[in-house]
Amino acid sequence: MLNVRRLELLLDVVELGSITAAAEKHVYSPSGVSQQLRRLESEIGQPLLQRQTRGMVPTDAGHVLAAHTRRILRQMAAAEADLAEIAGLNRGSLTMGTFPTLGGSFLPLVISRFKRQYPAIELHVRSSRFEDLVEMLENGQVGMSLLWDYEWSRINPEDFALTTVFEDATALVVGKDHRLARRKQVDMADLADEEWIVREEAHPVVEVLQRSARAAGFTPKIAFHANDYQEAQAMVSVGLGIALAPRTAVVNKHPGVSIVSLGKSAPSRRVLLAHRQDRVRAAAEIAFQTTLLEVAKDSSADFH
Repeated sequence: MLNVRRLELLLDVVELGSITAAAEKHVYSPSGVSQQLRRLESEIGQPLLQRQTRGMVPTDAGHVLAAHTRRILRQMAAAEADLAEIAGLNRGSLTMGTFPTLGGSFLPLVISRFKRQYPAIELHVRSSRFEDLVEMLENGQVGMSLLWDYEWSRINPEDFALTTVFEDATALVVGKDHRLARRKQVDMADLADEEWIVREEAHPVVEVLQRSARAAGFTPKIAFHANDYQEAQAMVSVGLGIALAPRTAVVNKHPGVSIVSLGKSAPSRRVLLAHRQDRVRAAAEIAFQTTLLEVAKDSSADFH
């Protein structure tokens, strides 16, 4: 059976580039680390590292074993987090993840109700980007997290247990004096001649605009790239262009804009609650999920 401590030493040498650096990290002597790695190579039956002018580099076998070790250490961290829950070390507390548009709109409603219902439970919320939230779920830093996806990039249900919270409609943001500001609903086909304000190129709402415009038969003309939805609304308010945004992103509306429905002519995103399939869930998490779904049902009209 492979020794996890030796595997960790191998991974550190691979990532840090030298036996000396790995020894310093673990407060070992370099000779002690070398001895442990020789034992590991003996167990494996093939060399794992080779010395080059720039330091120690892994062999093919070393690369493979380092990759497996990363996953093993991640699973061990997750196991420790789960065992801490079972042992009651985090009893009465809950840590969850969210993303900014939900943290600034829907989630405060949930937290307010939850604190009234369960005042003794200590709640911690981490707000971050999608990729960071997924990593925090995987390593047990958060027990559950709000995530989102679109129909063309669904989260694999084998990765996490997923519960749909609500459909977050894509809305049109126009200036108060815009010709469409008083309309309740418009179609993307009516917007072919408009100039657009979008988020940075890699942002999902850019793909929403591109796909919606393509389906409506036009190519959008981009006037401005905004860093966030507040900046996008501000630029819309002064007539620089119009914008698309998830409905939750414009709950806190700029006074100089109007929000108009696009009906089915622009895709909505699913807001999801995710947790690891193998996680032993604490009672506080289950209670929070129940409250969250209740608030989502009560507030569904605000996000459509």
